[in-house]
Amino acid sequence: MSEAIAANRTILVVGGGISGLTTAIEAAEAGADVLLVERNPYLGGRVAQLNKYFPKLCPPSCGLEINFRRIKANPRVKVFTMTEVSGIAGEEGNFQVTLKTSPRYVNERCTACGKCAEACEAEVANPFNFGMDRMKAAYLPHDMAFPLRYVVDPSVLGTPDQKRIVDACAYGAVDFDMQARNVTLTVGSIVWATGWDPYEAGNLHAYGFGTFPNVITNMMIERLAAVGGPTKGRIVRPSDGKEAKNVAIIHCAGSRDEFHLPFCSRICCMAALKEAQFVREQYPDSKVTLYYIDIRALDTLEDFYVKVKNDPNVTFIKSKVAAIQQDEATGDLILQGENTTARERYLNRHDLVVLATGMNPTTAREKVPVEVVTDQYGFVAADSGRPGIHAAGCARGPLDVAAAVQQSTAAALKAIQSISRR
Repeated sequence: MSEAIAANRTILVVGGGISGLTTAIEAAEAGADVLLVERNPYLGGRVAQLNKYFPKLCPPSCGLEINFRRIKANPRVKVFTMTEVSGIAGEEGNFQVTLKTSPRYVNERCTACGKCAEACEAEVANPFNFGMDRMKAAYLPHDMAFPLRYVVDPSVLGTPDQKRIVDACAYGAVDFDMQARNVTLTVGSIVWATGWDPYEAGNLHAYGFGTFPNVITNMMIERLAAVGGPTKGRIVRPSDGKEAKNVAIIHCAGSRDEFHLPFCSRICCMAALKEAQFVREQYPDSKVTLYYIDIRALDTLEDFYVKVKNDPNVTFIKSKVAAIQQDEATGDLILQGENTTARERYLNRHDLVVLATGMNPTTAREKVPVEVVTDQYGFVAADSGRPGIHAAGCARGPLDVAAAVQQSTAAALKAIQSISRR
């Protein structure tokens, strides 16, 4: 199905994470009409997956709930979830954009009662928790999902679960006749805010991610520490559920490495320190060892670094870990390398290893569907080379949440200037 909607003075924001949300809200509250497009069935992006974030170390519900309320209260924002931009043509003030929306199989009548999930027997891997648990094939993406509406995985089509799910819904909200839908819109300006992907830890062959179950990533420990995560907030080893009380965190896992990510992602050091605190707060007798190249604590976050460093149960070893081996009998991990400060080699045993992987721009994996200027890593340049198309947040470069919000507010202003030039 294809239809045309005239909206020449409308701003299209691509990406519903914290950057896209900020851009959409700021532009709409300044009087612009905004279309907000997100490929996932929910808004919130990577921030929604965090346990806590800087500078206040508050849970994502703190900031996202306010933004969701602002969007709900503003009729100028129209939200498209499970939607991707498949084509862009035209010029500033008159872009023709093609959107492809995948079927959710649940319509606006959904009350989020959960009866469909109760009736469904099939399970699928939970991408929100990075596959560390499974969920029903009829599911709410996470506890504070916005929009608050269930999704049915297409794997149930043609199975007995399809009828069970339909019969369980008292509101007629389940609709298996939904099809993928193409829509063509005309917009005046576009803000690309598709965010970042965690660097693929499986590329770091010496560290055994994907082979050793007790080697996880920094985003995975965020989900383990979160109350809504796969273990209800308990930081345990994936292999056996044992409390992780001797944890190693490897900084710059794949970052600042010409064979992986040659650049620094700015936030990883502080995220690693924060995650060390998650372990220490949960288990007072735990020990955490941080293997680092150097520590980059920006601005006022230096105080947090000093606090963690002064913890007698936290050890800092200046080293680029050479390899990880697994003790097959216990599931422990043995780290091999050299402490470059003490000039000593080590073979250190840990319960759990966390890889602090860097931020890869989503645009390195999925290009903007029109020619724009990017740097050698795939980040969209500040001057995209195409008037009317602007980048925001981590689509432009590695940023923490506060900086992404600031930059996205600036992107909203640039988009408003684009539609005002007509």
